Amino acid sequence: MALLLTILIDGLTYASWLFIVALGLTLVFGILKILNVAHGSFYALGAYATASMVALFTSMQLAPAFSLVAMLLAAVVVAALVAPLCERGLLRMFYGRDEVLLVLVTFALFLIMEDVTKLIWGVNPLYVADPYMLFGMIEMGALSYVGYDFMLVLVALVVGVSVWWGLNRTRFGKLVLAVIHSEEIAASMGVNVSRVYALAFSVGIFLAALGGALTAPMISVQPGVSVGVIIISFAVVIIGGLGSIPGAAVGALIVGLARSAAVHVWPVAELFSIYLVMAVVLMFRPEGLFQRVQARKI
Repeated sequence: MALLLTILIDGLTYASWLFIVALGLTLVFGILKILNVAHGSFYALGAYATASMVALFTSMQLAPAFSLVAMLLAAVVVAALVAPLCERGLLRMFYGRDEVLLVLVTFALFLIMEDVTKLIWGVNPLYVADPYMLFGMIEMGALSYVGYDFMLVLVALVVGVSVWWGLNRTRFGKLVLAVIHSEEIAASMGVNVSRVYALAFSVGIFLAALGGALTAPMISVQPGVSVGVIIISFAVVIIGGLGSIPGAAVGALIVGLARSAAVHVWPVAELFSIYLVMAVVLMFRPEGLFQRVQARKI
C-alpha cells in the first residue's frame, strides 16, 4: 500500500509541472500550427531566470516567501522579452510555409538558445533551494512528503482551469477558437490574426517558463535540461493529441504515473516505460486520445 501511495504521489508531482509545459506546447501548435522544438529552451530559460531572480531577492534580504514571487516574475520576464523577439523577429516570416521548414527553424532556434544560456549563466549547475522547503513536510502514515510537491499539483490545476476558462469564457478566447478553426474566415471577419498569434505564442512561452520556474527548486539547473523536457513534452502531446488541452492533462498524468511506477519498480526502464505507453496509444489511436475535431471538406 505504501508503494502504491508513493507511486501515485510521485506520478502526480511529475505530471503537474509536465502538464504546464506540455500545455504551452499544445497551445502553440493548436493556434499557430507550429511544432515548436525550441519549447524546451524556454523551459530552461525559466529555470535559469528563476535561479537568478531568487538569488537577487535573497541578496535583498527579503522574506523567504518572496522567492515564490521571484519564480512567477522570472516566468513573466522570459515571456515578455523572448516571445516578441522570437515570434515577430523570426517565426512570423515562416507562417504558412511547409511544416518541416518550421520544425527546422525552431530546431535552429533551440540550438541558438542553448548557447545563449551558456554564455549568460555559464556551464556550472545552479541551485534554488529556498522555495522548496517553504511548505514544510507532510506526514502520510509512515511516509513523509515535501509540501512543495502538493503545491505543484494545485498550481497545475489552477493553470489548467485558467487556460480553459480563458479560451471558452472570454472574448479573446472566442477569437482564438475562431482562428484555430479557420484563420482565413476569422481574418475576413475582422479578426487581427497576427495579434492572436503573438499573444498565443507569448502565453505558450510563459507556460514553458513557468514550468521551468516551478521545477528549478527540485533540480540542478544546468545545460541540457531542455533536451529531456522537450522529448517528454512531445510524448505527452502525442499521447493526448496535438492541440488538445484535455489531452495534455491526460497525457501528462499517464506519463507521470508510468514513469513513477518504473522508477520505483524497475528503474532502468524509466524512459522505456514512457515510450512504451506512447507506442501502445498510437497503435490504437494514431491521432492521440483526444483527436481535434476538424471541419469536413466538401
